[in-house]
Amino acid sequence: MKGLEKLTTTKLSAWVQLAKTQAERGRVSDRIPQLALADPGWFAVHICCESEKIISFGDTACIFPLMSVIKTFSLLYLLEHFGAETVFAWVGVEPSDAPFNSLEQLVSDRGHPRNPMINSGAITLSDKLPGKDASQRTLLFCQWLNQLAGCQLSLNEVMLASVRLTRSTANQAITNYLAQSGHLENINTALDTYEQICCLSGRVEDLALLGKLLACENSYLLSQNRRIVNAVMLTCGLYEVSAEFAVKIGLPMKSGIGGGLVAIVPGEGAIACYSPGVDNIGNPVAAIAFVEVLAQELQLSVFG
Repeated sequence: MKGLEKLTTTKLSAWVQLAKTQAERGRVSDRIPQLALADPGWFAVHICCESEKIISFGDTACIFPLMSVIKTFSLLYLLEHFGAETVFAWVGVEPSDAPFNSLEQLVSDRGHPRNPMINSGAITLSDKLPGKDASQRTLLFCQWLNQLAGCQLSLNEVMLASVRLTRSTANQAITNYLAQSGHLENINTALDTYEQICCLSGRVEDLALLGKLLACENSYLLSQNRRIVNAVMLTCGLYEVSAEFAVKIGLPMKSGIGGGLVAIVPGEGAIACYSPGVDNIGNPVAAIAFVEVLAQELQLSVFG
Protein backbone atom coordinates (compact mmCIF):
# COMPACT_ATOMS: atom_id res chain seq x y z
CA MET A 1 0.00 0.00 0.00
CA LYS A 2 1.33 3.43 -0.94
CA GLY A 3 2.14 6.05 1.69
CA LEU A 4 -0.93 8.27 1.29
CA GLU A 5 -3.21 5.22 1.20
CA LYS A 6 -2.11 4.30 4.75
CA LEU A 7 -3.54 7.52 6.14
CA THR A 8 -6.43 7.17 8.58
CA THR A 9 -8.71 9.92 9.86
CA THR A 10 -7.47 9.25 13.41
CA LYS A 11 -3.84 9.85 12.46
CA LEU A 12 -4.81 12.84 10.36
CA SER A 13 -6.72 14.40 13.25
CA ALA A 14 -3.74 13.99 15.60
CA TRP A 15 -1.31 15.48 13.07
CA VAL A 16 -3.63 18.42 12.39
CA GLN A 17 -3.81 19.19 16.14
CA LEU A 18 0.00 19.04 16.29
CA ALA A 19 0.34 21.39 13.30
CA LYS A 20 -2.20 23.83 14.73
CA THR A 21 0.02 24.35 17.80
CA GLN A 22 2.47 25.99 15.35
CA ALA A 23 -0.15 28.41 14.00
CA GLU A 24 0.69 31.23 16.41
CA ARG A 25 4.15 31.48 14.82
CA GLY A 26 2.42 32.97 11.76
CA ARG A 27 0.09 35.88 11.29
CA VAL A 28 -2.66 36.61 8.82
CA SER A 29 -1.35 38.77 6.00
CA ASP A 30 -2.51 42.37 6.20
CA ARG A 31 -0.91 43.36 2.89
CA ILE A 32 -4.39 43.13 1.33
CA PRO A 33 -7.19 44.36 3.65
CA GLN A 34 -9.63 41.64 2.55
CA LEU A 35 -7.06 38.91 3.39
CA ALA A 36 -6.66 40.35 6.89
CA LEU A 37 -10.27 39.36 7.71
CA ALA A 38 -9.39 35.64 7.85
CA ASP A 39 -9.48 33.88 11.22
CA PRO A 40 -5.93 32.77 12.20
CA GLY A 41 -7.45 29.66 13.80
CA TRP A 42 -8.87 28.23 10.56
CA PHE A 43 -7.27 25.05 9.30
CA ALA A 44 -8.44 22.75 6.51
CA VAL A 45 -6.90 19.81 4.70
CA HIS A 46 -8.10 17.78 1.74
CA ILE A 47 -6.15 14.84 0.35
CA CYS A 48 -7.10 13.09 -2.87
CA CYS A 49 -5.36 9.90 -3.91
CA GLU A 50 -4.93 8.32 -7.32
CA SER A 51 -7.18 5.47 -6.10
CA GLU A 52 -10.03 8.00 -5.63
CA LYS A 53 -9.65 7.73 -1.83
CA ILE A 54 -10.38 11.12 -0.26
CA ILE A 55 -9.71 12.41 3.24
CA SER A 56 -10.98 15.80 4.38
CA PHE A 57 -10.66 17.50 7.74
CA GLY A 58 -11.19 20.85 9.42
CA ASP A 59 -12.65 24.12 8.08
CA THR A 60 -13.17 22.73 4.58
CA ALA A 61 -16.05 25.10 3.72
CA CYS A 62 -13.70 28.12 3.81
CA ILE A 63 -13.22 29.82 0.45
CA PHE A 64 -9.86 31.52 -0.01
CA PRO A 65 -7.92 33.17 -2.85
CA LEU A 66 -5.16 31.01 -4.30
CA MET A 67 -2.82 34.02 -4.53
CA SER A 68 0.66 32.72 -5.45
CA VAL A 69 -0.43 29.06 -5.56
CA ILE A 70 -1.92 29.93 -8.97
CA LYS A 71 1.60 30.52 -10.36
CA THR A 72 2.07 26.75 -10.55
CA PHE A 73 -0.95 26.38 -12.79
CA SER A 74 -0.31 29.38 -15.04
CA LEU A 75 3.09 27.77 -15.74
CA LEU A 76 1.37 24.46 -16.54
CA TYR A 77 -1.21 26.20 -18.76
CA LEU A 78 1.45 28.00 -20.80
CA LEU A 79 3.61 24.88 -21.13
CA GLU A 80 0.58 23.06 -22.54
CA HIS A 81 -0.21 25.92 -24.93
CA PHE A 82 3.26 26.96 -26.10
CA GLY A 83 5.78 24.29 -25.06
CA ALA A 84 8.81 24.42 -22.76
CA GLU A 85 11.23 26.03 -25.22
CA THR A 86 9.01 29.09 -25.66
CA VAL A 87 8.06 29.42 -21.98
CA PHE A 88 11.64 29.18 -20.73
CA ALA A 89 12.75 31.87 -23.15
CA TRP A 90 10.41 34.14 -21.11
CA VAL A 91 11.44 33.02 -17.60
CA GLY A 92 14.25 31.01 -16.02
CA VAL A 93 14.16 28.07 -13.60
CA GLU A 94 16.82 29.25 -11.15
CA PRO A 95 15.89 29.34 -7.43
CA SER A 96 15.95 32.79 -5.84
CA ASP A 97 17.41 33.63 -2.44
CA ALA A 98 15.58 36.97 -2.36
CA PRO A 99 11.95 37.64 -1.34
CA PHE A 100 9.20 36.81 -3.86
CA ASN A 101 8.61 40.49 -4.72
CA SER A 102 12.26 41.56 -4.94
CA LEU A 103 13.04 44.23 -7.53
CA GLU A 104 16.77 44.01 -6.63
CA GLN A 105 16.86 40.38 -7.76
CA LEU A 106 15.28 41.29 -11.10
CA VAL A 107 17.70 44.20 -11.63
CA SER A 108 20.73 42.01 -10.83
CA ASP A 109 19.38 39.45 -13.33
CA ARG A 110 19.14 42.26 -15.95
CA GLY A 111 15.35 42.05 -16.18
CA HIS A 112 15.14 38.32 -16.93
CA PRO A 113 12.84 36.75 -14.29
CA ARG A 114 14.65 34.06 -12.35
CA ASN A 115 11.71 31.62 -12.11
CA PRO A 116 7.91 31.47 -12.58
CA MET A 117 7.17 31.13 -8.84
CA ILE A 118 8.27 34.65 -7.88
CA ASN A 119 6.28 37.76 -8.82
CA SER A 120 8.54 38.94 -11.66
CA GLY A 121 8.22 35.54 -13.38
CA ALA A 122 4.49 35.25 -12.75
CA ILE A 123 3.80 38.78 -14.03
CA THR A 124 5.83 38.02 -17.17
CA LEU A 125 3.81 34.84 -17.75
CA SER A 126 0.54 36.72 -17.10
CA ASP A 127 1.49 38.89 -20.08
CA LYS A 128 1.55 35.74 -22.24
CA LEU A 129 -1.78 34.15 -21.29
CA PRO A 130 -4.16 33.67 -24.24
CA GLY A 131 -6.98 36.24 -24.44
CA LYS A 132 -7.58 39.80 -25.63
CA ASP A 133 -7.67 41.48 -22.21
CA ALA A 134 -7.09 40.62 -18.55
CA SER A 135 -10.69 39.58 -17.85
CA GLN A 136 -10.89 37.26 -20.84
CA ARG A 137 -7.48 35.75 -20.02
CA THR A 138 -8.56 35.07 -16.45
CA LEU A 139 -11.88 33.57 -17.56
CA LEU A 140 -10.28 31.26 -20.17
CA PHE A 141 -7.64 30.11 -17.69
CA CYS A 142 -10.21 29.52 -14.93
CA GLN A 143 -12.46 27.54 -17.30
CA TRP A 144 -9.50 25.41 -18.42
CA LEU A 145 -8.58 24.54 -14.83
CA ASN A 146 -12.15 23.78 -13.77
CA GLN A 147 -12.75 21.59 -16.79
CA LEU A 148 -9.50 19.66 -16.43
CA ALA A 149 -9.49 19.19 -12.66
CA GLY A 150 -13.23 19.04 -12.00
CA CYS A 151 -12.87 21.89 -9.50
CA GLN A 152 -14.99 25.00 -9.02
CA LEU A 153 -12.69 28.00 -8.93
CA SER A 154 -14.19 31.45 -9.45
CA LEU A 155 -12.92 35.03 -9.41
CA ASN A 156 -13.43 36.68 -6.02
CA GLU A 157 -14.44 40.21 -7.08
CA VAL A 158 -14.35 41.56 -3.51
CA MET A 159 -10.77 40.33 -3.05
CA LEU A 160 -9.79 41.75 -6.44
CA ALA A 161 -11.23 45.17 -5.52
CA SER A 162 -9.17 45.04 -2.29
CA VAL A 163 -6.01 44.11 -4.23
CA ARG A 164 -6.55 46.98 -6.68
CA LEU A 165 -7.25 49.46 -3.91
CA THR A 166 -3.93 48.66 -2.20
CA ARG A 167 -1.95 47.83 -5.34
CA SER A 168 1.52 46.61 -4.43
CA THR A 169 4.17 49.25 -5.19
CA ALA A 170 6.71 46.42 -5.44
CA ASN A 171 4.66 44.70 -8.16
CA GLN A 172 4.21 48.00 -9.96
CA ALA A 173 7.99 48.62 -9.89
CA ILE A 174 8.69 45.05 -11.08
CA THR A 175 6.21 45.46 -13.95
CA ASN A 176 7.76 48.78 -15.02
CA TYR A 177 11.25 47.27 -14.98
CA LEU A 178 10.11 44.21 -16.97
CA ALA A 179 8.63 46.55 -19.58
CA GLN A 180 11.81 48.65 -19.74
CA SER A 181 13.88 45.53 -20.32
CA GLY A 182 11.58 44.36 -23.11
CA HIS A 183 9.92 41.44 -21.31
CA LEU A 184 6.31 42.69 -21.44
CA GLU A 185 4.06 43.61 -24.34
CA ASN A 186 1.50 45.47 -22.25
CA ILE A 187 2.21 46.74 -18.72
CA ASN A 188 -1.40 47.27 -17.71
CA THR A 189 -2.70 43.98 -19.10
CA ALA A 190 0.14 42.03 -17.52
CA LEU A 191 -0.39 43.44 -14.03
CA ASP A 192 -4.19 43.34 -14.25
CA THR A 193 -4.10 39.70 -15.40
CA TYR A 194 -1.69 38.81 -12.59
CA GLU A 195 -3.90 40.44 -9.95
CA GLN A 196 -7.01 38.73 -11.32
CA ILE A 197 -5.57 35.21 -11.48
CA CYS A 198 -4.23 35.57 -7.92
CA CYS A 199 -7.85 36.26 -6.83
CA LEU A 200 -9.16 32.99 -8.30
CA SER A 201 -10.67 31.38 -5.23
CA GLY A 202 -11.99 28.05 -4.06
CA ARG A 203 -12.10 25.55 -1.23
CA VAL A 204 -9.30 23.29 -0.12
CA GLU A 205 -10.90 20.46 -2.12
CA ASP A 206 -10.57 22.51 -5.32
CA LEU A 207 -6.86 23.00 -4.64
CA ALA A 208 -6.37 19.27 -4.02
CA LEU A 209 -8.08 18.45 -7.33
CA LEU A 210 -5.73 20.87 -9.10
CA GLY A 211 -2.79 19.22 -7.38
CA LYS A 212 -3.97 15.80 -8.49
CA LEU A 213 -3.51 16.92 -12.12
CA LEU A 214 0.21 17.21 -11.38
CA ALA A 215 0.44 14.09 -9.20
CA CYS A 216 -1.14 11.44 -11.41
CA GLU A 217 -0.80 10.35 -15.03
CA ASN A 218 -3.75 11.58 -17.05
CA SER A 219 -4.76 11.82 -20.68
CA TYR A 220 -5.13 15.63 -20.69
CA LEU A 221 -1.60 16.77 -19.87
CA LEU A 222 1.80 15.92 -21.31
CA SER A 223 3.78 13.93 -18.72
CA GLN A 224 6.84 16.03 -19.53
CA ASN A 225 5.00 19.24 -18.57
CA ARG A 226 3.83 17.72 -15.27
CA ARG A 227 7.43 16.73 -14.49
CA ILE A 228 8.72 20.22 -15.32
CA VAL A 229 6.14 21.95 -13.09
CA ASN A 230 6.82 19.57 -10.19
CA ALA A 231 10.58 20.15 -10.49
CA VAL A 232 10.16 23.95 -10.47
CA MET A 233 7.82 23.69 -7.46
CA LEU A 234 10.35 21.59 -5.54
CA THR A 235 13.19 24.05 -6.10
CA CYS A 236 11.28 27.38 -6.12
CA GLY A 237 7.74 26.91 -4.76
CA LEU A 238 8.40 28.05 -1.18
CA TYR A 239 10.57 31.01 -2.20
CA GLU A 240 13.96 31.33 -0.50
CA VAL A 241 13.35 28.39 1.88
CA SER A 242 12.52 25.95 -0.95
CA ALA A 243 15.81 24.05 -0.58
CA GLU A 244 15.37 23.70 3.18
CA PHE A 245 11.96 22.06 2.72
CA ALA A 246 13.13 19.95 -0.23
CA VAL A 247 15.48 18.37 2.35
CA LYS A 248 12.97 18.24 5.25
CA ILE A 249 9.87 17.19 3.28
CA GLY A 250 10.99 16.20 -0.22
CA LEU A 251 7.76 17.06 -2.07
CA PRO A 252 6.97 19.64 -4.75
CA MET A 253 4.99 22.35 -2.93
CA LYS A 254 3.54 25.80 -3.61
CA SER A 255 2.30 28.33 -1.10
CA GLY A 256 0.37 31.59 -1.23
CA ILE A 257 -0.03 34.49 1.22
CA GLY A 258 -3.76 33.74 1.32
CA GLY A 259 -2.89 30.63 3.36
CA GLY A 260 -3.18 28.02 0.63
CA LEU A 261 -0.61 25.26 0.20
CA VAL A 262 -0.53 22.35 -2.22
CA ALA A 263 1.93 19.43 -1.99
CA ILE A 264 2.32 16.88 -4.77
CA VAL A 265 3.06 13.20 -4.07
CA PRO A 266 3.94 11.99 -7.59
CA GLY A 267 2.11 8.81 -8.55
CA GLU A 268 0.01 8.91 -5.38
CA GLY A 269 -2.05 12.08 -5.02
CA ALA A 270 -2.14 15.62 -3.70
CA ILE A 271 -2.37 17.26 -0.28
CA ALA A 272 -4.01 20.68 -0.06
CA CYS A 273 -4.11 22.78 3.11
CA TYR A 274 -5.49 26.11 4.15
CA SER A 275 -4.15 27.98 7.17
CA PRO A 276 -4.17 31.79 6.91
CA GLY A 277 -1.31 32.48 9.34
CA VAL A 278 1.86 32.99 7.28
CA ASP A 279 5.49 33.57 8.24
CA ASN A 280 7.57 36.57 7.15
CA ILE A 281 8.54 34.78 3.92
CA GLY A 282 4.90 34.29 2.94
CA ASN A 283 4.46 30.57 3.68
CA PRO A 284 1.53 29.22 5.76
CA VAL A 285 3.04 28.00 9.02
CA ALA A 286 0.56 25.36 10.21
CA ALA A 287 0.09 23.95 6.71
CA ILE A 288 3.82 23.38 6.24
CA ALA A 289 4.13 21.89 9.75
CA PHE A 290 1.30 19.48 8.87
CA VAL A 291 2.79 18.40 5.52
CA GLU A 292 6.16 17.94 7.20
CA VAL A 293 4.84 15.50 9.80
CA LEU A 294 2.70 13.72 7.19
CA ALA A 295 5.64 13.30 4.80
CA GLN A 296 7.93 12.00 7.53
CA GLU A 297 5.43 9.62 9.13
CA LEU A 298 4.21 8.18 5.82
CA GLN A 299 7.64 8.35 4.11
CA LEU A 300 6.33 10.39 1.19
CA SER A 301 9.57 12.08 0.07
CA VAL A 302 10.21 11.73 -3.66
CA PHE A 303 13.78 10.84 -2.74
CA GLY A 304 12.74 7.48 -1.22
